[in-house]
Amino acid sequence: MTEKNKKLIAGNWKMNGLKGALSEIEQIAKQLEAFKDKGTFLICPPATLIAGAKALAGDSLQIGSQDCHSEQKGAFTGDISAEMVADLGGTFVIVGHSERREGHAETNATVKAKANAGLGQGLKPIVCCGETLEQREVGEAIGFVTQQIAESTPDELSKDGEIAIAYEPIWAIGTGKTASTEDVKEMHVALRKTLVEKFGERGNSIEILYGGSVKPENANALLNTQDVDGALVGGASLKAESFLGIVAAL
Repeated sequence: MTEKNKKLIAGNWKMNGLKGALSEIEQIAKQLEAFKDKGTFLICPPATLIAGAKALAGDSLQIGSQDCHSEQKGAFTGDISAEMVADLGGTFVIVGHSERREGHAETNATVKAKANAGLGQGLKPIVCCGETLEQREVGEAIGFVTQQIAESTPDELSKDGEIAIAYEPIWAIGTGKTASTEDVKEMHVALRKTLVEKFGERGNSIEILYGGSVKPENANALLNTQDVDGALVGGASLKAESFLGIVAAL
């Protein structure tokens, strides 16, 4: 469980990393001891590296999956279930990343089903959302993103079930562009309102992360923006030095 006064810093390696990359996990885990009271730290490597990463992560670093299927088992060639992630020692699962929504035609209903599957195995889903540049330019960003979250999150949460939200404007993912702190604040405040409307007071304790070209140089400003409870980091999480540079911003 992540305490609300701590930040959640999560790294999404995407389809990057062979066995040799586990040395980065080892370096990250060793150096996180100095920050254990300041946040919760997570790396989601490719599924092929989850077991190896877990073996090196120790107590300071959580390991999760970049996706899971909505079903527990079955004839779903190439997929990984939430049960499999949990069996390997994973504790988190990312669902609904824009690259999954766009590249694999995942709908809000699909993402919701995956989040429920993760919760059913004791994982903490990080439910992603974000708008295109065109949607932002025509003033549809807030309405689109809040609807995504309203429809992509479980209908209710059990006493022990936890989720997090990751707002990643699609136009800022891997482009080097970052939303302004004012844009981030406006969206996160709107997302907080949506979560409270859906989950009541519980919505105030759900972390809302920002993602989209987060790096050591901008992490401090982003992490100190209203209603930003952490970061979902892409490319900068692949190397221990840059990931730890973001952690140091805490």
